[in-house]
Amino acid sequence: MKRINKPREQMPQQGRSNLKWGIAHIYSSYNNTIIHITDITGCETLGKGSGGMVVKAHRMEGQPTAAMAAAKRAAEEAKEKGINAIHIRVRAPGGHNGPMTTGPGANAAVRTLSRSGFRIGTIEDVTPTPHDGCKKKGGKRGRRV
Repeated sequence: MKRINKPREQMPQQGRSNLKWGIAHIYSSYNNTIIHITDITGCETLGKGSGGMVVKAHRMEGQPTAAMAAAKRAAEEAKEKGINAIHIRVRAPGGHNGPMTTGPGANAAVRTLSRSGFRIGTIEDVTPTPHDGCKKKGGKRGRRV
């Protein structure tokens, strides 16, 4: 039985052509959360917010509520400049002596950005990892508790 290929009707792209992409850089430690939204090249800042910009007490800067408010603030600034879709890059302190896990504000910031109407592309972890550089602190026998 021979199959006849009929030309399919072109389905209209549902809003894909008019997406303006940006990148949301989220740095989350235990002491603070910083959200920085740039254009797709990463050169031009379109919106920024941090835990210290939205709360008064220093101990509250790293909390999820501060991260939510900071993400909302950054999202509004970016929306005014025409961004409607973002890729998310989450970063923990990492490196030589920092923790490799993100702080409590990272998940709250990602959730807030998605709720504020952005289309989310990719979410990636860009925590810096050392490739056997300096010797870790703690001495020969490690940290004794």
